[in-house]
Amino acid sequence: MEKQKSFEKTVLKIALPVTLQSLLQSSFSVVDQVMIGQLGNGSIAGIGLGGKFASLYSVVLAAIASAAGIMISQYTGKKDEESADKSFYISLVLSVGLAILFLIPCLFFPENIMAVYTDDEATRLLSVKYIRLLALSFLPMAVSSIVTTMLRCMEAAALPLYAGIFALVLNTGLNYLLIFGKWKFPEMGVEGAALASVIAQFVSCVIILVFFVLYKITSPGSNALRECCVFPRNSLHRRNFRLNKKVKKYLTILSPLFICEFLWSLGENVYTAIYGNIGTDACAAMTITVPVQTIVIGALSGLSQAAGILVGKSLGAKEYEQTYADAKKLLRYGLAASFLLSLMLVIVSPFYIKLYRVDKAVQETARNLLLVIALIAPVKVLNMILGGGIIRSGGKTKYAMWIDMIGTWIFGVPLGLLAAFVWKLPIPCVYFILSLEECVRLGISFVVFRKKIWMDSI
Repeated sequence: MEKQKSFEKTVLKIALPVTLQSLLQSSFSVVDQVMIGQLGNGSIAGIGLGGKFASLYSVVLAAIASAAGIMISQYTGKKDEESADKSFYISLVLSVGLAILFLIPCLFFPENIMAVYTDDEATRLLSVKYIRLLALSFLPMAVSSIVTTMLRCMEAAALPLYAGIFALVLNTGLNYLLIFGKWKFPEMGVEGAALASVIAQFVSCVIILVFFVLYKITSPGSNALRECCVFPRNSLHRRNFRLNKKVKKYLTILSPLFICEFLWSLGENVYTAIYGNIGTDACAAMTITVPVQTIVIGALSGLSQAAGILVGKSLGAKEYEQTYADAKKLLRYGLAASFLLSLMLVIVSPFYIKLYRVDKAVQETARNLLLVIALIAPVKVLNMILGGGIIRSGGKTKYAMWIDMIGTWIFGVPLGLLAAFVWKLPIPCVYFILSLEECVRLGISFVVFRKKIWMDSI
C-alpha cells in the first residue's frame, strides 16, 4: 500500500506541473485565436495556417526533447549523473541547430511555404505576416524545451510551471495591446498576436534558465554547470571511447524519433492543406477547434511525460516487472481521465464556438468538429501515453517510428485525400475518417506493449 501511494505521489509530482504547464502553453494559441477570431474568418484561417507550419518545428523539437528524456531518465535510474548531464548538453546543441534550420525559411521564404496551404490570396498574406514574426520564437522555444526536460527528469517539474504562468499573463496582456492597438500601441492584427507570443517565449526562456541555474547550484554534489559537452580529439582514449558510445546510443534513439515526429507532423500539415483547399470557411472552422484539441491533449500530457520518466527510471534500474505493472496503471489513469474530458468537451462546445465572431455556418461546422474530437479523444490520449511515453522509454524508438508511419501515411493521409477530394464529404466527416488512423496505431501499439519487446535498459 505504501509503495502504491509513493508511486501515485511521484506521478502527481511530475504529471501535475507538466499538465498545468502544457495547458498554459496551449492557452497561448487559445488567447491568440480567440482575440484574432474577433477580426473575422480570414484572420482566424490565416493564423491557423501559419501556426500549423510552426507546429512542424514544435513536433520535431519534441523528438529531440523526447530522446533527451529517455537518456536522462535511464541514466538517472542508473545513478549515472555524468552521462545524464552530457545527454542534456547534446540535446541542447541539436535543438538550437534545429531552431536555426526552421527560422531561415520562415524569415526569407514564407510566401512559398504558405502557398502550399491555401490558394486564397488574402488568407495567405495574413499567414505570411504571422509566420515571419512567430519564427523568432523558435530559438527560445528550443532552449526552454530541453532545459524543461532536464528539470522534469530531476523531478523539479514545478519550476517551468512558474515561468509558464508569468508568460501566459504577459502574452495575454500583449495580445490585447498589440492586436487591437490599445493604450496607444499600434494596431497590428495577426502580427500583434505573433509578436506577443515571441516576447512571451523569450521571457519564459530566461526565467526557466534562471531556475535551472539556481536549482543546479543548490543541488548537493552537482557539477553539471562546470561541464561542457566537448568531444575530445583523441577518440582512442578509453574515457572518450565510452563517451562516443553514449553519443552513438543517443543518435540511435534520436534518429527514429526524429523521422517519426517529422513524418507525423508532415502528415498533420497535409491534413491542414486538405482543410485549406476545401475552402476558407472549412479551414476557419478547423482552426477554431485547434486550441480545444491542444488543451484536451495538454490536459493529459503530464501522464505521458510521467510515463516516460518513471518507466525509463525503472528500466534503467532493471526493475522490469514493476515497470510493466506501473505502465498498465498509467494507461488506466489516462483512459479514465480522457473519458471525463470528452464529456466536458461535449458540454462546453456550444458556448466555446460563440467566442468567435465568424459566420453561423462556420460556427456550426466547428461545433460538429468538436463532437468528433470528443469521440476520438480517448484513443488519441492512449496513443500519447502508450506510444509517446511508455514504448519509447526503453530506447527502442524504431517501434514508435513504424507505428506512426503506418498510421499516418498508409491510413490517415490516403483516407483524408479520398474523403475530401474523391468522396467530397463535409469537413467533420473528413476529419473523422482520417482520424481512424489513431485506432490503427493504438492496435499496433498494444501488440508491442503486451509482447514487452520495448522493455530494455540502455
